[in-house]
Amino acid sequence: MKTINQSSTSHLAPVTMRLQADDLILSALKEDITSEDVSTNAVMPESVLGTVDLIAKQDGVIAGLSVYERVFTLLDPDTKAQFYVKDGDHVTNGQKIGKVDGDIRVLLSGERVALNYLQRMSGIATYTANVVELLKGSDIKLLDTRKTTPNMRIFEKYAVTVGGGYNHRYNLSDGVLLKDNHIGAAGSVTKAIKMAKDYAPFVRKIEVEVENLDMVKEAVEAGADIIMLDNMSHEDMEEAMKIIDGKAEVEVSGNVTKENIKRLADLGVDYISSGALTHSSPILDLSMKNLHPVND
Repeated sequence: MKTINQSSTSHLAPVTMRLQADDLILSALKEDITSEDVSTNAVMPESVLGTVDLIAKQDGVIAGLSVYERVFTLLDPDTKAQFYVKDGDHVTNGQKIGKVDGDIRVLLSGERVALNYLQRMSGIATYTANVVELLKGSDIKLLDTRKTTPNMRIFEKYAVTVGGGYNHRYNLSDGVLLKDNHIGAAGSVTKAIKMAKDYAPFVRKIEVEVENLDMVKEAVEAGADIIMLDNMSHEDMEEAMKIIDGKAEVEVSGNVTKENIKRLADLGVDYISSGALTHSSPILDLSMKNLHPVND
């Protein structure tokens, strides 16, 4: 089975899961169960060991299996999940991709939260993989953005890497990106870059967003490490590449989707960033079926 993830691992690292993800998953569970699961407690008043299948209802790329499993083990550490695929694998409609064994009450109460994470992350991985395919044959790296769902960034950015994309900065503490309002606050591209160089640690690259050729020239002269061409015409971007002439790395951004990204592949830029990877990816339809009791 083909695997397409760029991530160095096929799951979120255990330390990352404990320090960053567990509280978010618990918060999602608390949102769904404020006092009790009335439906489950009505039909299952006592603990009974059971099993349930995880089934794909669409073709796509799977991502988030460790998060899916974690939902259940946070509810009951004795819950066991078994998967027949790994993150980054392509799955097909009707394929049985795993099963979960444990207290039936846990399987029922965690079902929706677990599927919400897995469907969302797999949808992002699938969309990203489709966009990456459109850039095949080029050296361009596809980047995500900070346009993520609140409290879902760690999951959504991981899903992008599973789909073959790369992460831009994780958050505002992660790097220097001087956008239009930063430039406006500083007074000019030159002033903004100088102030960033004076303030930021020397190990941080300085990226600046530009919207026209005059700003491109100013960014080059001020010594920007990365220049982001934002919402510029194809003709202006071609001219911008001549002005930059290898003096900085180049990123293209601005309403990039799988419908229009291919036209950017001939520019010779280093990166293309797309908020659509995280804010516009449809979910991958997955389901938990065939739940039934089993003997100890």
